[in-house]
Amino acid sequence: MRSYLVVGNQTLASPELAKVIDELMAPGEPTDFHVVVPATPVQRGFTWDEGEARAVARQRLEAFMAHLLSLGAEVSGEVGSRDPIEAVQDALRGHPVDEIILSTLPAGISRWLGQDVPTRLRGSVLVPVTVVTAARESVKAAG
Repeated sequence: MRSYLVVGNQTLASPELAKVIDELMAPGEPTDFHVVVPATPVQRGFTWDEGEARAVARQRLEAFMAHLLSLGAEVSGEVGSRDPIEAVQDALRGHPVDEIILSTLPAGISRWLGQDVPTRLRGSVLVPVTVVTAARESVKAAG
């Protein structure tokens, strides 16, 4: 059984990630996904509320896990640290995987790309990391 760690937040419902997930789920072959949604701050001016960030992350996690279950995948998940690298490292302690799928906003609006998370993540894990970038149109449609 292939096992994947999906890391994302605002882009979990993007068509770009859906396409990658569909490709990973080979017909007749069981697939296991562990989903980590970093509790990324929801900005309100210059402040943010950790409780709100965790609640929003939990909602996105539950919706994405329900989608994966509807496709027939085995699924587990967690809300992680606001730092995506730390969230991945925490998740990998209990869930060894074959590959990490990092879903991010497009360049110019992505904090994760601005912080070079893909390169830093690749340097901190021993499994392949695939980066899925949502199109600007997908972000606008999600709202």
